[in-house]
Order: sequence, then structure tokens, then C-alpha cells
Amino acid sequence: MEQKFPLPPFSLEDAIEKIQKAEDAWNSRNPEKISKAYSKDSEWRNRDTFINGREEIVDFLTGKWEKERNYKLKKEYWAHTDNRIAVRFEYEYQTQEGQWFRAYGNENWEFDADGLMKKRFASINDLVITEQERKFK
Repeated sequence: MEQKFPLPPFSLEDAIEKIQKAEDAWNSRNPEKISKAYSKDSEWRNRDTFINGREEIVDFLTGKWEKERNYKLKKEYWAHTDNRIAVRFEYEYQTQEGQWFRAYGNENWEFDADGLMKKRFASINDLVITEQERKFK
């Protein structure tokens, strides 16, 4: 049986721990490792892309980081309930052509009883920035 601690129902401390673990995993830019935090049948909406299951998560993240280089993410607690967490985030990345971007957004997460994320809905907006405007170096 796969479990990812902490398990729901989440306390405030649990939610903050879950968020930090997600931030750390995404900053590793390791799609296989990241996919293990999601249920085998996880459903995502990432911008206008719909993703189902770990294999599609790995494929999506692999493609993402081929295009988004020097990726650095910061997540912040927004709210939580028993098995749901909402976060605000921002990340920076550089395109292959050298242009820097900062992406802002919100994510809504829903977890199964084993602490695996079964739903992830992300709304994201990109802003062109200069290298001097970067926050995360």
C-alpha cells in the first residue's frame, strides 16, 4: 500500500508540511519522483491541459522542463479542509531563447485517504520579466 504522509484529515501543520514537500519535489525537477505523490489515477487540469495518471504526469513534466529551464518554485498556504489544500504559487523559468518569465497562480488539491493527490487544478498566468527582475536566483 502506498502512503504519503501526512495523511488526511489535515491540521494546519499537516497542510503546511504537505505544501513544503510538494515545493521541494517540484524544485527537484524529477518527474518520476514527483509522480509518486499522486494517485495512479490522478486527474489534473494545468492551464488548458488535462492530464490523467502518473504516466501522463511524467510525460507532461518532462516536456515542461525541456521548455522551462532554470525553474524555481515557491508555494504558499492559502486554505485547507480535511482532505483538500489550496495554495498560491509563483515560479520563474527561462526559455531556450533566454527570455525569463514569472508564473503566478493558484492550485486546488484533493487527496485520497493514503495522502496521495488525486486531483490537482492549476490556474497559471505568465509574466515576461528581465533577468534583473528575478526573485529566485
